[in-house]
Amino acid sequence: MKKEIKKIAKDKRPSWDEYFLNLVELVGTRSTCDRGKSGCVIVKDKRVLSSGYIGSPMNTTHCDDTGHEMHTVIHEDGTKSRHCVRTVHTEQNAIVNAARFGIALDGATIYVHMTPCYTCAKMIINAGIKRVVCNLDYHAGERSKKLFKEAKVKFELLNNKMQTYKDM
Repeated sequence: MKKEIKKIAKDKRPSWDEYFLNLVELVGTRSTCDRGKSGCVIVKDKRVLSSGYIGSPMNTTHCDDTGHEMHTVIHEDGTKSRHCVRTVHTEQNAIVNAARFGIALDGATIYVHMTPCYTCAKMIINAGIKRVVCNLDYHAGERSKKLFKEAKVKFELLNNKMQTYKDM
């Protein structure tokens, strides 16, 4: 049976940012950790260079199959947050995918579901990516935002809503 592709109204052509953020959501449907289904698209000159989604390393078990590998982080202010560490983040997968195939990311824009974590922010900066566009905020994203500012990477949060999920 042939699946129908959902048609977009002819009178509403998305901006480039909307277009790429829609791709981010589609890429995220391949995620293998139900706790944080999200994707990432890296673009330069309005062309997709690489993409990635949350998932376990290649040829290893997925959260969706065997459960989460949860770790608790105690922050300087005493608050705690929970993180699944079985998976590779979307940004990491997209950067690694580009590296595997010899694709330079210098000067690119990265589109992500939510504000990157601190580790991903450092990878984004070192990959030479110059602009970060995300749909939602991340509860532990303040350090990333400060780092982007210091490194002169343009950060754009399009929606001030905070991403939430079970067992934060």
